[in-house]
Amino acid sequence: MVGQSNILDKLKELARNLWWCWQANVIDLFRELDPTLWRDVDHNPVEFLQRLPADQLERRAAEMALDSRIDYAFRRLSEYLKSADSWGAIHATILRARPVAYFSAEFGLHESLPIYSGGLGVLAGDHLKSASDLGIPLIGVGLLYNQGYFRQSLNADGWQQESYLNTDTEKLPIEPVLAADGTSLMIAVETATGTLHARLWRVEVGRTLLLLLDSNVAENNENDRQLTARLYGGDARTRIRQELLLGVGGVRAIRALGIRPSVLHLNEGHSAFATLEKIRELMEETGLPFGEVQRDVAQMTVFTTHTPVAAGHDRFPAQLVEEHLGKIREALNLSYDDFMGLGRVYPHDLNELFCMTVLALKLSRYANGVSALHGVVSRRMWHPLYANVPEEQVPIGHITNGVHVQTWVAPQMSMLFNRHLGVDWPKRQRYADTWSAIDKVDDAELWETQQVLKARLINFVRARLAAQAKKRDEPDSHFQRFATVLDPNTLTIGFARRFATYKRAGLVLQDIDRMVDIIKNAQRPIQFVFAGKAHPEDRMGKELIQYIVKNAWDDRFRSNIVFVEDYDMNVARHLVQGVDVWLNNPRRPQEASGTSGEKAVLNGALNFSILDGWWAEAYDGTNGFAIGAGTTHASIQVQDERDHASLIDVLTNQVVPIFYDRDADGLPRKWIARQKDAFRTLAWKFNADRMVMDYVQRSYLPAAGGRSCQ
Repeated sequence: MVGQSNILDKLKELARNLWWCWQANVIDLFRELDPTLWRDVDHNPVEFLQRLPADQLERRAAEMALDSRIDYAFRRLSEYLKSADSWGAIHATILRARPVAYFSAEFGLHESLPIYSGGLGVLAGDHLKSASDLGIPLIGVGLLYNQGYFRQSLNADGWQQESYLNTDTEKLPIEPVLAADGTSLMIAVETATGTLHARLWRVEVGRTLLLLLDSNVAENNENDRQLTARLYGGDARTRIRQELLLGVGGVRAIRALGIRPSVLHLNEGHSAFATLEKIRELMEETGLPFGEVQRDVAQMTVFTTHTPVAAGHDRFPAQLVEEHLGKIREALNLSYDDFMGLGRVYPHDLNELFCMTVLALKLSRYANGVSALHGVVSRRMWHPLYANVPEEQVPIGHITNGVHVQTWVAPQMSMLFNRHLGVDWPKRQRYADTWSAIDKVDDAELWETQQVLKARLINFVRARLAAQAKKRDEPDSHFQRFATVLDPNTLTIGFARRFATYKRAGLVLQDIDRMVDIIKNAQRPIQFVFAGKAHPEDRMGKELIQYIVKNAWDDRFRSNIVFVEDYDMNVARHLVQGVDVWLNNPRRPQEASGTSGEKAVLNGALNFSILDGWWAEAYDGTNGFAIGAGTTHASIQVQDERDHASLIDVLTNQVVPIFYDRDADGLPRKWIARQKDAFRTLAWKFNADRMVMDYVQRSYLPAAGGRSCQ
């Protein structure tokens, strides 16, 4: 029993640090103890261990000789946490005593911690993971949503249905932050209509700490207890209170832990109120006036904007801002008009709403978009803020997004890299030379590896489709077709993302009658796997989903078009690891970055995309496929028509022929050559290690120095 107890203790330690979620060998440990239970708990090791019978743990550990593997994993985690051998230990020493505070409204770390909705959150999660791997002193700050975003299902008419489930904190990989007396550590934020309270939770993400604020406490009224229930839910009043808690409450949470950050990194404008609280705090400490302290806080603030569409930036009416920030305004010794001017492009326009992005830009010295093109778009969008500066000199640069490689690369592909790039390739992933060895990989080995991943995706999709149909109480006769839906030998195209209208999910199926001949071609067929959620209030997005679903249910396409419900990180992982082609066709230039395509690259999929976001600076003519020529038209209708025509042209005259052009060995040599080009030219550049290093060198280190009042 002592041995079994020791094993359980070590497994619990592994489960409580999300380091496990980018360690394939540790994931395998949990899965092998009980594959069915592991799937039933959505890969949540905390709940898994709570539900795993002790006798089964002991029996399975003995049967499969897991003891030594568990010991090894536990040692690896301990060594990882203690190691001082990191890039940050050399290049970011100034941050040791005073780390970076990274604020984000959502964090996508793993499906077992549902506090994310999509790309922004997953980007934030990848940022934390790479900061951990690189040894960058950084603390994440967010909100604990006990109902998350929403669970998606489709009714019999293909219409999106939303459901919200309360999450049991006892089943999450989180721990309460305790005060000296052993009670939950609390913070408070005063408003004109009462005080908001929140308790703090901590999440260990490797060597990185994530703090989450939770308003579901007895000190709040019922409405405020529900404030952090749902991500991106509610009206403007709910949103501003959430953002008050994130920004002002987040700064107070860090202070309550005795941490003095040298950098505030605002991941999108949701957390911009953090700058106001930091100014208030320093004014109180130093006795200096607002103007002097404002300069110093701006110097320490890094702002990343992700939204290239004007309507996508949070704006609030002045009376709502005064109700919630009036106390802070008074502490800053600012008049009502001067304070409101901080959130306006034109400070004296009393009709202009208070914009969180404007506030963030005015109170930061380091601002960036998330791709080169997005930097251009952002400088043009916010040029009125800098009226006396030429547009090209507007102080908004760019740091192109990247993805956390070990989170998104499939274990089978990782093993191929181990054999040919060297087992230490993850530490060298950010160097171009690391990936040059991909040219020496045997074509057949690369192709076979991806075929294994494709078969895994197809099995996953078939199981999900059957489960979806069961929930809708479809007749038993419908279930037979799921055993044969999708063909492993057919060109498989994936499309998965938020169903905002500008992303044009239905573009490829726009002329559905013409697509019949293309999709059902006897010699060179095509199949599509779609997934994604529309915001609950986005009727047009829901109509797009319904359009795709009804085509998927059409007898002509039942084996060639599928829609996978309830898109999350687990679904995303299967798709980016298993498709042949990753399709992305936003209306240029409205895609800020689009990191899903970067994940697909790591697994051998070729991008087939509009020249927007990251693909505009990545495509070189041989490492994927481009839709259009990178131009836009003043008429949305004309642009959509042109992009659709280009999409079909490239699909039928490039993508399909190259995929099906096989040699005597049955290998698509030209296709594989493009895969290798993609690995060699893209993998080293579009990863989160490179991204975080860019933030350290271009923003964090300059922001951490040169302040007069700290």
